[in-house]
Amino acid sequence: MSRSSSRSPHRTGHHKYVIKATGEAARNYDFKAARPPGRKRTNLIETIGNLAKSCLGGGVVAIHESYKMCGLLTSFVLTIVFGFCISYAMYMIAHSAQRIYGRVQVPQMSYPDLAEATLETGPFVSIRKYSKCFRYLVDFTICFNLFGSCCVYQIMMARTIKQLVEGTNEVSLEGNPPLRVYIICLVVPCTLLGMITSLKYLAPFSIVADFIIFTVACATVHYASKVAETSPLDMPVFKTVAGLFEFMGVCIFSMEGLGAVMAVENNMEEPRNMGRALFGGMSIVVSIVVTIGFFGYWGFGEMSKSPVTLNFPLEPFPIALKLLLGFMIYVTFALNFWFPFDLMWYYIKNKYDPSKYWLWERVYRAIFICGITCIATTFPNVSKFIGVLGSFCISNMGFIYPAFIELCLDWTDPGLGFMMWRFWRFILIVTFGLTLCVVGTYTNVKGLIKESF
Repeated sequence: MSRSSSRSPHRTGHHKYVIKATGEAARNYDFKAARPPGRKRTNLIETIGNLAKSCLGGGVVAIHESYKMCGLLTSFVLTIVFGFCISYAMYMIAHSAQRIYGRVQVPQMSYPDLAEATLETGPFVSIRKYSKCFRYLVDFTICFNLFGSCCVYQIMMARTIKQLVEGTNEVSLEGNPPLRVYIICLVVPCTLLGMITSLKYLAPFSIVADFIIFTVACATVHYASKVAETSPLDMPVFKTVAGLFEFMGVCIFSMEGLGAVMAVENNMEEPRNMGRALFGGMSIVVSIVVTIGFFGYWGFGEMSKSPVTLNFPLEPFPIALKLLLGFMIYVTFALNFWFPFDLMWYYIKNKYDPSKYWLWERVYRAIFICGITCIATTFPNVSKFIGVLGSFCISNMGFIYPAFIELCLDWTDPGLGFMMWRFWRFILIVTFGLTLCVVGTYTNVKGLIKESF
């Protein structure tokens, strides 16, 4: 579930990468045997579970609202297509890492390590000096994505609390008190949760959270089927191009685990089975996303709200489910905050005396959470916020960066292929990523500003 389950990218980086082997010597490098012993590694089934947990974040309970922006059947088909695209993007990252292990004789890497090593040892000599910049760019994108996710989770928590307090199915920005007041009130409990500095106290909750998401998916099918007033075939097939790009941002955000893919690969017993693990894990993820998206929009229609549990009736079981989902989102907030802050703290702490790290770390944790709360209070629209994150962050992390990394590795070995097909594949992926980034980000930012003020 948590994208923050990966370890901090700086732990194994920040050293000079040089090519130590090429050709067959590089391909025959046994990176699995060279990895540090003693760590308990995951088998294929456990890896599939970890991938599913990494990809299924709180965004999945808002996917139905993006379906109504685009159209039911178009969204249904595109969810499956984007599930394949995200799977391929994650495979590109893991496969590229396994190729470069042998070249630099390093047995494991994080995503930022991979970015730095690829550029530093790549075929484009004139830009090798920017390898650290590429690493920092990946760091920034991961932080932007996960801190932004924390904003989304605060908004979801506030909307759930507002509905339960007011005892109504209608949740709007206005009211007495308005939604923004509920978001501000969350700064204290979120700050307290953010003071947890060890991931081991948070990770066990991810299993419970996955069970809650599965229960929410089943409940969505049940309640949507009860209240649906029309056939799915009578629902809008496609709406607008702007709605399409809004949907794409939310959809991609709802099932990506790009920040965690290398941590999952690093902990596998058989890392060369990453393709099979991705197929299994992403099949679970796409099934749940399609279920909530399709039934959520079909059943609750144009008045559907996010998270999807807000559309359930105010009866004992749905109320309990709303509370459980609120708890899940609360824990997810902590998990998503832990990882980017750990990354930022690595750079911040160099300014302070080590004897005062304990104090300053907690001061900065509080400052960051207050900043997250301010942003969530300013832009309290869930689906548009998710759309911005998906359009900007995932287009870069999932398509543009991996395509460039793969091109650098392909350039000399095995080459660009017949009629330079690997180069044209790079152009195709980057064109899609840039289109999603520019048009999707613009569309969602425009909608976010319009609906927030």
